[in-house]
Formats: sequence, structure tokens, C-alpha cells
Amino acid sequence: MCVGTSFHRRRATGSGEHDVRRGQFEMNCPAATGEVISRETLQPVVQAIRFSGPTRAEYTIGVSGCGQRATYIVICPDNGSGNCFAGGARNVIR
Repeated sequence: MCVGTSFHRRRATGSGEHDVRRGQFEMNCPAATGEVISRETLQPVVQAIRFSGPTRAEYTIGVSGCGQRATYIVICPDNGSGNCFAGGARNVIR
């Protein structure tokens, strides 16, 4: 199964919004901004004959402001739920 670019485009606009707010809070910098650094399609974790989990889009979001930079990972399943979640901890860039 291949996730088309339309799925990535649909999710990319909203996928980093929460991570930018998280970065603003963690960096104590309301002026911090974010951008999508990379996009990757992840195959389903479960693949069986009768059942397969959803394909997922993984985004790396870069947040910068107030002399600080950090990256965040967000994962969005392609199952129609619209529920994206954090895929890992904050990585501070010095």
C-alpha cells in the first residue's frame, strides 16, 4: 500500500501545529515558529493475511525562536481519524 502525496499534504498543514505550541512552551518562547523538515511514509506495524494496520505518515518538525532550536517527531495514521501523536521526545539542537 502506498500513501500518496495528497495524504502527506493534507496532514502536513496541521501535523506540526501541536508541536510548535509544545516548542513555544518548552522553550518559553511564544515567538517560536515551526516548519516541516521531512516527511516519511511508515508501513503498518501489523501486517497479517486478514488484517493490516494503517499506513502512517511521520513528520520531523523543526521549531526555532529566542536563540533556540529543537526538533519533534509527529506520526499521523492514515485511518481517517485525524489523530496525530508525538513520536518521541524533544531533541535540542545546540
